[in-house]
Amino acid sequence: RKAKLVTEGDLIPALRRYNVAELATKDVAPVLLRIAERAPNLAAKARQYLGGIVDYAIKQGLRDDGRLLSLKGVIPRFEKGHISAVTKPSDLGPLLRAIEDFSSPLTRAALKLAALTAMRPGIVASARWEHIDLERAEWHVPGHLMKMRHAHIVPLQRQASELLRDLVGHDAVYVFPSPAKQKTPHLHRDSLSKALREMGFKGKHATHGFRGTLRTMARERLGIDLDVLEAQLAHAKRGDVAKAYDRTTFDDQRIQVMQAWADYLDTVRRNEDNVVPLKKAG
Repeated sequence: RKAKLVTEGDLIPALRRYNVAELATKDVAPVLLRIAERAPNLAAKARQYLGGIVDYAIKQGLRDDGRLLSLKGVIPRFEKGHISAVTKPSDLGPLLRAIEDFSSPLTRAALKLAALTAMRPGIVASARWEHIDLERAEWHVPGHLMKMRHAHIVPLQRQASELLRDLVGHDAVYVFPSPAKQKTPHLHRDSLSKALREMGFKGKHATHGFRGTLRTMARERLGIDLDVLEAQLAHAKRGDVAKAYDRTTFDDQRIQVMQAWADYLDTVRRNEDNVVPLKKAG
């Protein structure tokens, strides 16, 4: 699954215009760097897959013998597990206001949904209408899309529901259909990272960082219990018995918590931070 995700989602769209016989390191390096900014572990996998593709091309006579890509050292060293994320109101406010003012309505809406739900960028960018239940204010994410392979239900706050209703009718399949210039059927997750870089947040906040923002600030500023946040982020513990959907005992709490989070984002965007914690942090 990871090979298909990286190959079809990153490598093919970026490199399809190149002939495999002529593909050079200088063509590949920028692609790997873009992936590394979003997910260093995937960049390492992409480098591995590229090596395999080139090796196969040589064996099939599609590329000159011995003409390998020189990819060692192309990917910068990253601290393992580190994803840049803002975790202070003084930093979060400017980020949210920058997103509010971003020029592309589609990318702006996707970034806002990422901030509201703290779902992974790829899941946000590829969201399908068939998984959205606006009547129940729920987003049902199938298990095959989730990292832990368990289907997950995301409560949609008032703000998220309003955002999604504004997008109804733009496309019959995808919430965020692909702009004309993109090759993917839906908005590419790299569009979200690119937008944040254009806003000046390179190295300060990644799209995936909204998960860390929620986990840190919801505890510190709203006093939300860590177990409830872990359930919202779908950080399932290994060995847990999977249910048809992630309807844990935290359902009601998650609905309350995520609405409080959305309201908090509104206050921070307005340059306010005078909320009262829901309860003492666990």
